[in-house]
Amino acid sequence: MTKPKEVTIYDLARKLNVSIATVSRALKDDPVVSKKTKKKIFDLAEEMGYRYNHFARNLREQRTYTIGVIVPRLNSYFMSTVIAGIESVANNEGYTLIISQSSEKADKEMASAKTMFNNRVDGMLVSLAYDTEDIAHFDQFIKKNIPLIFFDRVADHPDCTNVLIDNRKGAYEATCHLIAQGCQRIVHITATPKRNVYVDRLAGYKQALADHQIPFDDKYILINNLSQEAGAQAAATILQMNPLPDAIFAANDNCAVGCMIALKKAGLRIPQDIAFAGFNNDPVSTVIEPNLTTINYPGYKMGEMAATSLINHLNGVNSIDSTNTILLRSELIIRASSLRTKSDSE
Repeated sequence: MTKPKEVTIYDLARKLNVSIATVSRALKDDPVVSKKTKKKIFDLAEEMGYRYNHFARNLREQRTYTIGVIVPRLNSYFMSTVIAGIESVANNEGYTLIISQSSEKADKEMASAKTMFNNRVDGMLVSLAYDTEDIAHFDQFIKKNIPLIFFDRVADHPDCTNVLIDNRKGAYEATCHLIAQGCQRIVHITATPKRNVYVDRLAGYKQALADHQIPFDDKYILINNLSQEAGAQAAATILQMNPLPDAIFAANDNCAVGCMIALKKAGLRIPQDIAFAGFNNDPVSTVIEPNLTTINYPGYKMGEMAATSLINHLNGVNSIDSTNTILLRSELIIRASSLRTKSDSE
């Protein structure tokens, strides 16, 4: 079966008896061409099955109008909101996204980076996997002057910009709030300290304890993958502690909820026996009873900011070379899971 011949702008011009330049301008929505002529050209293009040749344009302009996005997990509410923010900006600016997930594995992240490099993306937006040790696999982009922005889980590199919140400050505020509720034995559930977000949240937790003269105790630090299942497993560990902790600060909401459910099943009352705070403000935080105190992490805004910075750089509007870090605002949202004193609940 022979493949049908591809329709070109020459065919459209011949059929409508207009110049090739007119067809080309109309298809680019140039205001020079009248609306009436544009409509005729668009209608015929659709009727004849004309497809715009992006490859030819890309060859002329030495750009592909694609942006590579690598995230740790696609099934995370936070990451899905970041991607929605990126997509909103990219679509408005005529860019297509190639999205890949590392599934929290450094080798998969490396493979994705190589694929995107070979696909000649114009720029990269990356949030690093749990176990990424170094970022040498992104050197190929830096050597070719392909702009690279890290977001949320970032790496320090002189040639890259980072978009994130002040994780240390968020964790400090959450821990101080628990202390203000009369809590002294506060467990912090977190992930591997290889990633900035967890290092910074742990530092904020420690700082809050120090500022309130509460000694830091290693046994109150539980490290897991922060899934809901891991939260339930953490609850089993917590129940073995003597005396029982009086508060839990988890580095994400999913893990906090898993832990809450397991402790409630064991007969503990929240917040009377154990107060809770999470991080991210995922929808699950308002489904669980009592509703979960958390830190609002503006994922959509982060996606918009990362994409805008990258595209402005690509379009020559603003260079990212002069900015190493873009910090977004976060806030403590106090809900029933942590309220143990009457004055805070009024």
